[in-house]
Amino acid sequence: MVSLREQAKAHRRAELLAAAARLFAADGFHATTLGAVAAEAGVSAPAVYRHFESKADLLAQMLVGVSESLLEGGRAACESASPLRSLCTAHARFAVNESAVIRVQERDLASLDAGPRHRVRSLQAEYVQLWVAALGPSVPDADEAELRLRVHAAFGLLNSTPHALRRSGAVSDPVGLFTNLAMAALTAPRR
Repeated sequence: MVSLREQAKAHRRAELLAAAARLFAADGFHATTLGAVAAEAGVSAPAVYRHFESKADLLAQMLVGVSESLLEGGRAACESASPLRSLCTAHARFAVNESAVIRVQERDLASLDAGPRHRVRSLQAEYVQLWVAALGPSVPDADEAELRLRVHAAFGLLNSTPHALRRSGAVSDPVGLFTNLAMAALTAPRR
């Protein structure tokens, strides 16, 4: 059983990660100080060090953590009756709800130290492979290279979701819309 103290610590850590994601997305990793992250999260600057060794550690835990979460969710989606649609829905939900993290990933992945960067890339490769395996039955005449190309095209579409939503305004069901668009892109005929 998790104690109240452990729950509070986990909650504070999540708040710090969310605050860092917002600030890194807005201003960039290098321009953001740990003091700014602390202020955004409503804690003192020394409190950050109870959870993270440094700003680099915070970035590493953010990007490794999100990559682990996506892979775990992808594995669960692959157990469903419609793995490809479930993968699209899960990733669309992530893109809509975690737009700041996507921006940080796009811009600041290269700022990670070699070890965490390798871990993120390894997790991403496993995630892509889940998608390739789920897509294969829907495009039986496609080889591995084409399946990977289709998957990366779908990621481009899904990961641009936050940018598209900001420009286009309200959409009643953005997750459903982007799921359907990704499914169409993944299974489009070659012509």
